[in-house]
Amino acid sequence: MLLFLLFFVCSVPSAQSKTTIQNFDREAYYNALASGKMDKVNAELELLSTSATPEKEAYEGTLLMRKAGLEKVPAVKLKYFKKGRIKLETAIQNDSDNAEYHFLRLIIQENAPSIVKYNSQIKTDTQIVKTAYKNLPHSVQQAIMDYSKKSKTLHPEDLN
Repeated sequence: MLLFLLFFVCSVPSAQSKTTIQNFDREAYYNALASGKMDKVNAELELLSTSATPEKEAYEGTLLMRKAGLEKVPAVKLKYFKKGRIKLETAIQNDSDNAEYHFLRLIIQENAPSIVKYNSQIKTDTQIVKTAYKNLPHSVQQAIMDYSKKSKTLHPEDLN
């Protein structure tokens, strides 16, 4: 009985982690990212803080940089942007073949103010996204298609 109880208690965290991963909603994430609303960005960051999704660092990094663009105080903007850039760049460095990460970076690079000098990988990221588009999950494909309608470098006809 004691062995069964010990086994049950030890297995609960991994079951909880699997549930957290399964419950991550990419569509809601991309909606929050596109919304331009601080409350939606903060809510998604809160969800990610307890998530065990493997993409957590890239998602958080992108949302932090998006949040920087919504802040009013320059010092706060810079703090969020730097923190987010480190998270996203680390995720890309650790998994450079992940096309979704390159898409996230493309979004930020195209929309970041030139003063932060975060735009050197736009062509590379655009090409990676175009090449990998058909192999990405449907929710990511939809986010890319939606974004391509307003992107400077990625266009809907590039994705067919």
